[in-house]
Amino acid sequence: MRPTVITPPGRLALPPWRELWDAREVALRFAQRDVVLRYRQTFIGVAWVLLQPLAAAGIFAIVFGAVAQLPTGGVPYFLFSYMSMLAWTLFASTLSRSASSMVANQALVSKVFFPRMLVPLSAAGPTLLDFAVGFGFGVVLLFAFTVNPGWPVLLVPIWVLIITATAVGAGLAASAWMVKYRDVQYVLPWILQVALFATPVAYATDAIPPALQPLFLANPLAWMLDGFRWSTLGTTAPPVWQLVGSVVVAVLVLFVGAAIFQRYERVFADLI
Repeated sequence: MRPTVITPPGRLALPPWRELWDAREVALRFAQRDVVLRYRQTFIGVAWVLLQPLAAAGIFAIVFGAVAQLPTGGVPYFLFSYMSMLAWTLFASTLSRSASSMVANQALVSKVFFPRMLVPLSAAGPTLLDFAVGFGFGVVLLFAFTVNPGWPVLLVPIWVLIITATAVGAGLAASAWMVKYRDVQYVLPWILQVALFATPVAYATDAIPPALQPLFLANPLAWMLDGFRWSTLGTTAPPVWQLVGSVVVAVLVLFVGAAIFQRYERVFADLI
C-alpha cells in the first residue's frame, strides 16, 4: 500500500491539483444537486434561465437603444444587449454562487473531509448549463435577425472559458473571505450591480466618449465582453493587446484566487 505523506503548505500555498482531479466526481455531484434543487417545484422550470437576459435586453433596448440611441456597430440593439447580458450573467452568476458556496455548505465542510476547493469550483457547472440554454436561444435570434458573425464564432468556447475562469478565480477568493467576514455576502451584490453599469454591457465601447475610454478600458471585463461580442455578433475585432490581456487576466485571477483559498482553507472548519 502506497503511504500518504502529509506536509505543511509552503509560503506559496498552491492547491493539490492531483487530489482535486481524483475527487472530481464530488464536484460533479455538487453541481448536479444544485441544478436539481434550483428547478425543483418551479412552474416554468428552465425557462427562468431565459427570463433574466430577455428582460434585461428588453429594458436596455428601450433605454439605451430607443431613448439614448447608442451605437451598436450595426447590430440590432435587442440582439446586442441579449448577447452582452448572456456573457455578463455567466460571470456574475458564477462569481455569486462560488462566493456563497462555502457558507451554504457549512454542514459538509465542517464534518466531512474532501478537497474544499471543489465546492466553489462546482458552482460553475449550473451556470455553464444556464449559459448553454441561453446561448441556444441566442443562436435562434441570430438567424431571426440574419446576423452572421463569421469565423470568429469558433472562438466562443474560448471566451466562455476565459469569462468562467475569471469568475471562478474571483469566487474562490470571495468564498474564503466570506467564511471569515460575512460582510462579503452583502458587499458583493452591490459591487456586481455597480460593475454592471461600469462595464460596457448595455452599450458598446465605441459609445463611450473618447476622454472616458481609458477609464472604462482599464476594466478587463470590458475586453472580454468586446471579444465575446466579436465572436457572436461579428462586431469590430478588439485590439490584440485586449485579446492577450484577457487570457493573462483570467489565468492570473484564477491562480491568485486559488492561492488565497488554499491559504485560508486550514481554518474553515473552525470559522464556519
